[in-house]
Amino acid sequence: MINYDCLWETMKKKGITQYSLINDYHVNESQLHRLRKNMVIKTTTLDRFCEILDCEVGDICQYTKDDPEEV
Repeated sequence: MINYDCLWETMKKKGITQYSLINDYHVNESQLHRLRKNMVIKTTTLDRFCEILDCEVGDICQYTKDDPEEV
């Protein structure tokens, strides 16, 4: 499973809030919702966040192996 827990920490380090993403960078609120819920997003969205945050993909998301008991 891909999770986006790193994103929120990276945003905090860079001083960028969800409010500024929406109002200054015109990120759609539904994209932030999808990220909060670890839902599927497009690679173009990852690219945009890397550009906005001046970071690598690994600073936004990470892969964790699914627990077979939860599937």
